[in-house]
Amino acid sequence: MKRLLLQAWLRRGALACLLWPLAQLFGLLVRLRRALYQAGVFKSEHVSVPVVVVGNVVTGGAGKTPAVIALVQHLQAGGWQAGVVSRGYGRSGQACLEVLTSTPPETSGDEPALIRRATGAPVFVAARRIDAVRALLAAHPATQVVVCDDGLQHYALQRDIEIAVFDERGAGNGWLLPAGPLREPWPARLHRSARAGGRGVDLVLHTGARAAFDGFGSTRRLADHALRADGSRVPLSELTGQPLIALAGIAKPEAFFEMLRARGLPLAETRALPDHYNFDSYPRPPDKGYTLICTEKDAVKLFPRQNDVLAVPLEFSPEPAFFTAFDRLLHPLLSPLPFPHGHQTA
Repeated sequence: MKRLLLQAWLRRGALACLLWPLAQLFGLLVRLRRALYQAGVFKSEHVSVPVVVVGNVVTGGAGKTPAVIALVQHLQAGGWQAGVVSRGYGRSGQACLEVLTSTPPETSGDEPALIRRATGAPVFVAARRIDAVRALLAAHPATQVVVCDDGLQHYALQRDIEIAVFDERGAGNGWLLPAGPLREPWPARLHRSARAGGRGVDLVLHTGARAAFDGFGSTRRLADHALRADGSRVPLSELTGQPLIALAGIAKPEAFFEMLRARGLPLAETRALPDHYNFDSYPRPPDKGYTLICTEKDAVKLFPRQNDVLAVPLEFSPEPAFFTAFDRLLHPLLSPLPFPHGHQTA
């Protein structure tokens, strides 16, 4: 059924047309919810530092997490103290907590664990992102920018910059759920400083090989090395003569497999698993001299169970013009008060 819907969402065929009346009802609810936030019936909170939301207008994975990591690393390279908040999709429990290197990924969610590992920035998860922001700022008062992993439709947290991420699907057939992939109407009206219930985004970032419409592009490639559980590196060139079993519990497993093959790695077997797969019931392949290779996102859950797995990092790079446009939006928000919590440098 999932595969059928994904195909139906690419064009306005019979199934999409059949679901179109339900999409109209969904659109009515979307507009009503937004109006209630704009009218102040539902509470929306502003915090003391700039909030940047990186999210999807389409359902399913479009490359948000690599975009968040790239954005946080860009902020860090500029000398800014960045923190990250997330709902922690797929985690057990609803408690608000800080994601540490020792936090089990089942408790934090795999994507927050990966962001923490890749950036070293403070990461907090909570069922309500505004709760995560409060906890982050209380624990790390020097934080100057909060990056929200997903949450374009989470109007309870006001935001200063919205970034919408799209893959090669673009907006699909352009219809709302369940007749199409859209969580809200698109195209949106571009504007500055989106507030509660605001429509539109400030920046559009495309993560696929082909941009479906106007926006900033990016490049994706596998690193030249794989990582062991202890953090040591294995050059991919050393794996070309080994039989490999590749697995991926991500939104698009085949994309990872094709990238491995493009690097000349011989894949004896591939195993596509559901996105956010927890590996609790995953049977270890029979030991026939194969090396198991996976994504970094899978590795945060696999390493504690199977430390001989190799993880191949994804190197994601938005085009330089994207960061130029982002800095142009962010810097006026930071300039008047570079240390918003009273933190001073020597």
